[in-house]
Amino acid sequence: MALTSLMGPPSAAVIHASAVIEPGAKIGAGVSIGPFCHVGAGVVLEDGVALISHVSLAGATIVGARTKIYPFASIGHPPQDLKYRGEPVRLVIGPDCLIREGVTMNPGTAGGGSETIIGARGVFLANSHVAHDCKLGDDVILSNNVMLAGHCRIGEFAILGGGAAVHQFARIGAHAFIGGLAGVENDVIPFGIALGNRAGLAGLNVVGLKRRGFSRESIKELHRLYRLLFSGDGTLKERVESLSAEFAGQPEAMQILDFLREGGDRAICTPRPGKDEAG
Repeated sequence: MALTSLMGPPSAAVIHASAVIEPGAKIGAGVSIGPFCHVGAGVVLEDGVALISHVSLAGATIVGARTKIYPFASIGHPPQDLKYRGEPVRLVIGPDCLIREGVTMNPGTAGGGSETIIGARGVFLANSHVAHDCKLGDDVILSNNVMLAGHCRIGEFAILGGGAAVHQFARIGAHAFIGGLAGVENDVIPFGIALGNRAGLAGLNVVGLKRRGFSRESIKELHRLYRLLFSGDGTLKERVESLSAEFAGQPEAMQILDFLREGGDRAICTPRPGKDEAG
């Protein structure tokens, strides 16, 4: 990738006359910057990035190739953390992301590793928010008005429904689905569905699994693991350990078990008493 520093005229980029590009910004080939955009001195726009109009980018922010950002998005401005004192931090956005109107994404803080990471091919619908120190995998979808607090971890292919709110330090596993308006205060296992306020586990994301080509046998075994994990004798920790040997040769099942063994700062989101498994 050939980047042009805007100390002089940019090459191979289309920039509207009303846009403000600070000296030091780096612009890749084929970048398009529309009316009234503001690109700060520490920003890197990789090849093919498109800023539609009225986009504001600041700080040490890297925007991956071919990412498209719509009007009034605020990307890379200082984190909303009162402990932040201006230390060097950054925001890294992967390639081929879609960032719609009014989206906000903040860089990291010293207390969280100093960076926020957004994976490839993410979709961020209008007015969704990614707070400081979050780490998002590839192919994540945040619907309109989704709110991620600081230090969240979102696994690949996770989908968060409109208006969902995720507590700081919470983890959402790969391929999980979070229902609209859910308040997620605890960790959600890979492939799980979480619904309600406060959100409870409601089964497995079978629709998502089928769409992504998981076999019928894999889905059947995930259902079996789910039932064994959240019922029976002993603590959840004891069941995780006993089931690890039984499901050792099944990578999808082990993804759930490894997620539970890894642990985090929040408790695990579990099924509500009396609720049958959904999905």
